[in-house]
Amino acid sequence: MNLPRKTLILILIVILLSVVDLCTGGSGVGFPDGVILMKLRLPRMLTAVLAGASLALAGLQMQSIFRNPLADPHIMGVSAGAGTGAAVATILVGTSLPAALSGLTIVSAAFIGALLSSLLVMMVSSRMHSATTLLIFGVMLGFVFSAVTSILEYSANAESLKVFYSWSAGSFIGNGPTGIIIIAAALLVGLALALLNNRGLDLSLFGDDYTAMAGASPSRIRNISMIGSCLMAGAVTAFCGPLGFVGIVSPHIARSLMRSSVHLKTIPATLLVGAGLSMIADILSQVFPTPLPVGSTMAIIGIPIIIYIMFAK
Repeated sequence: MNLPRKTLILILIVILLSVVDLCTGGSGVGFPDGVILMKLRLPRMLTAVLAGASLALAGLQMQSIFRNPLADPHIMGVSAGAGTGAAVATILVGTSLPAALSGLTIVSAAFIGALLSSLLVMMVSSRMHSATTLLIFGVMLGFVFSAVTSILEYSANAESLKVFYSWSAGSFIGNGPTGIIIIAAALLVGLALALLNNRGLDLSLFGDDYTAMAGASPSRIRNISMIGSCLMAGAVTAFCGPLGFVGIVSPHIARSLMRSSVHLKTIPATLLVGAGLSMIADILSQVFPTPLPVGSTMAIIGIPIIIYIMFAK
C-alpha cells in the first residue's frame, strides 16, 4: 500500500523528533550513554509517543460523534474521574507506603477512577439518543468528580497534596515496561475499533438524522467510539496524569494537512501529529534547568493553536 506523501513526511518528522527527544534530558542535551538511554530516555520517549497518539485518536473520534471542534477526552469526565481516584490514593494511603508501592497505588486508583467514569458514560450512552445530551452529561460528570477531588484536597495534609500535585502536573517520566505495555495495548484496541467504525464516524459528521437515513445506528457508532476513547484516555491519564490540548488540536492539524475529513485518511495523520506534539512538549519540558511539567508545556503549545482555530473558523 502506497502511503500519501504528507503521511510519509509526518512519519519522518516523528522519527526526527524521537531522536531529539532521546538526546534531551536532565543530564544535558546530547546522545546519552547506554544506561541512561535504556532506563530513562527511551521509556520516556515511548510513553510520549503512545500517550500523544492515544489522546489524539480519542479526540478525533469525540469531535466526530459530538460534532464539536473543541471536544476531547477531558470533556467526558474521564480525566476528572482519574484525578479523583488518584486523590483518594494519595490522600488516604499513598504517603504511608514505600515510594514504589505508593506510585503503583496512585496509578491503579487513577485507572479505576477513569474506568468508573467511563462505565458511567457508557451506561448513559446506551439510554441517550442525543449526542448533545451525552456531551452535557460528560461535562457535568467532570464537574462532580472535580468537586469530590477538591473536597479531598481540602482535608489532606501537605505531604499528600505534594504527591497528588506531582501526578496531576503530568509527566512521561518514570514509566516502566508495564505502563508502556498497558498504554500500547489500549491504543491498539482503540485503533482497531476506530478503523472498524470509520464509516460510521464519517456519517456522524452529518448528524444523527443523516446517519439513521443511511441505515446506520447513531447510538452504536457513539458507543463503539466512546469505548475505545475512554479506554485510551483512561490508560494515559492513569500513568501520565491529566494531559490536555493534544486531543483537541491534533485532529484539526491532521484534517488541515490531509485536506479531508474522511477518517481512513485522517486517523493515521492524527496519530502521528499527536505523537509529534507530545514529543515536542516533552522536549520543551526537559531543556530548562529545572524540568517543567509536561501538562504546562502542552498548554504553551496547544492554547495558541486553539485560539488560531477559533478565529480561523
